[in-house]
Amino acid sequence: MNIQTIIKILTNSGIEENEAKKEVKMLLEHFAHYTELDRIRGRALPESEWKIVEEKAKYRAETRMPIQYIIGESYFMGEFFKVSPAVLIPRDETEFLVREAIKIIRENNFKEVLDIGTGSGCIACTVAKQTSAVVLGVDISSDALRVALDNVTKLGINNRAVFRKSDLFEKVRAEEKFDLIISNPPYIPYGTNVEPEILHEPKEAFFTGENGLKFYREIIEKAPEYLNPDGYLLFELGFGEADAVAGMMGRDFCEINVIKDLAGIDRVISGKLK
Repeated sequence: MNIQTIIKILTNSGIEENEAKKEVKMLLEHFAHYTELDRIRGRALPESEWKIVEEKAKYRAETRMPIQYIIGESYFMGEFFKVSPAVLIPRDETEFLVREAIKIIRENNFKEVLDIGTGSGCIACTVAKQTSAVVLGVDISSDALRVALDNVTKLGINNRAVFRKSDLFEKVRAEEKFDLIISNPPYIPYGTNVEPEILHEPKEAFFTGENGLKFYREIIEKAPEYLNPDGYLLFELGFGEADAVAGMMGRDFCEINVIKDLAGIDRVISGKLK
């Protein structure tokens, strides 16, 4: 057994070769504690360890279960976050959302942040860890919140990022006000063809109605009630949704700004309360 054999198991299932190489590295490091340095030094891996990695690779190939769920963690902005099929896997494009949030918080010395649809807590935890703000993360899923609590404990910021079960603003008290509301809402329209891996992620966190705009509309309508004067609303955007979301925000928000990702796609939108 060798690395190329494991890579072939994945590529034969339709996984692109470069991605397969990354995933085999992840499997070796997680299940066999076998690093790239071990490989360079020529350390032999016992056959029993190869068997474990082979089994995980076959499971990945047969089910197309995302590799992050198989190893139980995902890397995001310098940290490893616990993940399970109860939460979305943190993605690179969400880094643009979090970096913009951190920038706005630091520039305005904001102290109170609300993260709607917190999932794994990766947004709330990263914002809390990298700023002086306290973040309340809300989610409708109890299973997701358990993952978020594990992550905040792992990062040692229990008093800086807190979580609550809530359907959007449902359990946010009227007297609670925030300097920034941030959300990466479900924004893929129902019926969209997606990669098989996505079908393992929580559908309610991915898919929505109104051509992907349902949660933007609901959050935008209520956000002004929960924002402090000069507070900001910040979203991750789905493909082609920037103009529609900007239009909805225009009534109550000004200084609307759209940020593109590395592929040139409109990825983040922010606005300041009028």
